[in-house]
Amino acid sequence: MPKAMIMHEAGGPDVLRLEDITVGEPGPGQVRLRQTAIGVNFHDIYVRSGLYRTLPLPGIPGLEAAGVVEAVGEGVTVFAAGDRVAYTSGNYGAYADQRLIDAGRLVRLPDDIDDVLVAGMMVRGLTARILLTDVFPVREGSVILVQAAAGGVGQLLCQWARHLGATVIGTVGSQDKAERARRHGCQHVILYREQNVVDTVKQLTGGRGVDVAYDSVGK
Repeated sequence: MPKAMIMHEAGGPDVLRLEDITVGEPGPGQVRLRQTAIGVNFHDIYVRSGLYRTLPLPGIPGLEAAGVVEAVGEGVTVFAAGDRVAYTSGNYGAYADQRLIDAGRLVRLPDDIDDVLVAGMMVRGLTARILLTDVFPVREGSVILVQAAAGGVGQLLCQWARHLGATVIGTVGSQDKAERARRHGCQHVILYREQNVVDTVKQLTGGRGVDVAYDSVGK
């Protein structure tokens, strides 16, 4: 019998209870997925704590995971039983051994990518992709500012932008995080508790400023 972590109320981690579930067979356009690794991000924590009241209770939280396709429904031709896949979904339900999910949500995993690695980076990776290609197309010669450069999204932004040929300036709150940001692509790191960010950016860019600033911190 497959199991899932089910929330009956908001609160601390103890509100997640391991219970039996019934999954059933996939319908048209769906697959049944045996999940091998599940991502946990801040959205999940906010849902569990009650800050976000977007999960009808009782319910199974979680938006991203990796796993193996066990069965496919009518009309699914892109995937077959045994395929390794990952997803991020607008529908909750990732905190489970098995689940049904639309095949259009899945991406196939290369053999050399670990399930745990990919399950924890789907939301962050897609966020970085949208920011670097759709929100503002970063290219060689771009100058960018990444707030919280040592965070999950920040590290991906810095690496990716550096690969594209951009000059990457990052802000962090400690020396330890500064070293992490440098390891992940930042040419310049600003300690925002010790330095004025605006003045330092102007100094680093000769008064030019940056083409785009990515701020996951907010006010």
